[in-house]
Amino acid sequence: MLALYRLAATLARPWVDGYLEKRVTRGKEDPARIDERRGIASRTRPDGPLAWMHAASVGESVALLPLIGRLRVERPDLNLLVTTGTVTSAATMARRLPDGVLHQFVPVDRPAWVRRFLDHWHPELAIWIESDLWPNLVLETRARRVPMVLLDARMSVASYRGWRRGLGLVRPIFAAFDLILAAGPEQVERFRNLGGREVRVSPSLKAAGAPPPVDNVEQAALTAAIGGRPVWLASNTHPGEEEIVLDVQRRLLTATPGLLCILAPRHPDRAEAVAALAGEADLKVNRRSSGVAVSDDIQVYLVDSLGQMGTLHAVLAEGSRVTFLGGSLVPVGGHNPMEAAHAGLALLFGPMMPNNRESADELLGQGAAVEITDAETLLAGVRDLMADPKNAARMGARGQAVAAAKRAGLDRIMAELAPLLPVAEPGP
Repeated sequence: MLALYRLAATLARPWVDGYLEKRVTRGKEDPARIDERRGIASRTRPDGPLAWMHAASVGESVALLPLIGRLRVERPDLNLLVTTGTVTSAATMARRLPDGVLHQFVPVDRPAWVRRFLDHWHPELAIWIESDLWPNLVLETRARRVPMVLLDARMSVASYRGWRRGLGLVRPIFAAFDLILAAGPEQVERFRNLGGREVRVSPSLKAAGAPPPVDNVEQAALTAAIGGRPVWLASNTHPGEEEIVLDVQRRLLTATPGLLCILAPRHPDRAEAVAALAGEADLKVNRRSSGVAVSDDIQVYLVDSLGQMGTLHAVLAEGSRVTFLGGSLVPVGGHNPMEAAHAGLALLFGPMMPNNRESADELLGQGAAVEITDAETLLAGVRDLMADPKNAARMGARGQAVAAAKRAGLDRIMAELAPLLPVAEPGP
């Protein structure tokens, strides 16, 4: 099966080239950097040891930031390269990576392109986070005897059953890793059954992350524009969730006419469609990109740009604290609840949180969050928390305590990685 996959990937170049060009036209690839997807580097490899970290998209790449920060402090001699696969993650990394840390798009999983990528970068350590595992990328890296680590390893029951059906392809992939750090005993067992050699329970790197940055000037401006109005936040929403949020907002307005809903879709390029939904719900909407301040008659403030989450969390922390975390009522895996917990927000989220299940369960168990299931329970959750600000503040404080404790997990992860880090270069 593995040989067939590699042959198909080799022969598929004309199709892959055409597919990449279509993605360019749809805004899914950066035309100025499309050659990176073919393994052609756009940056020079710096001298000295280099650790390469790969993350699929925004959430995973952001989760790497605290690890990157620690490595920059403890191993300043170590060059760091981050690869991701989406334009949104590249934009996020451009804003948030420390100076000197390099970013490239990950090559498409064709053997020749992967080899070209590895020939240029020559990593001395490769770190994957979660599950964006491409066979050629993994196995070509292993063939060069590069130490390899999989962090925050997790998979759902359905994914595990799917992987099990292709063990001939799967076992060499998971066996390639020197170390797999999984989210719990059940996850450890799954990865061992799939071929993992050294699999251990570890804290979550994503949960150990720092809160997103805050633009203090924008925070002050938005807080002033909102004034004393009641406000709630729906963040990281996906198709199927905006309809629910807007319905809840429309119904809440009957009892609270001045209520403002800040709506931040996970993918801001969907803003046009979301704004149309707000119009269909007879809600007056203002988009952040318009540059117009939030006036008293605006009922939905649509945040249609990246990099605002920390600022929005700070605004809510000064007000009602009530926040619905999207990606949890539709099957996309959920998003990291610890970012909002750091800000002391009272969290509502749905049951579909497999990618952040441990963090979600801990917040629920500590009374820092409430699980909702549909429009009715979201309506009740927002209404009740806004009517009881002391309870919302208590929930926020509990969430902050959980988030602070999670930060300590980074120490354990660093201890696990230490034996695999490239040898430090001698000082001058």
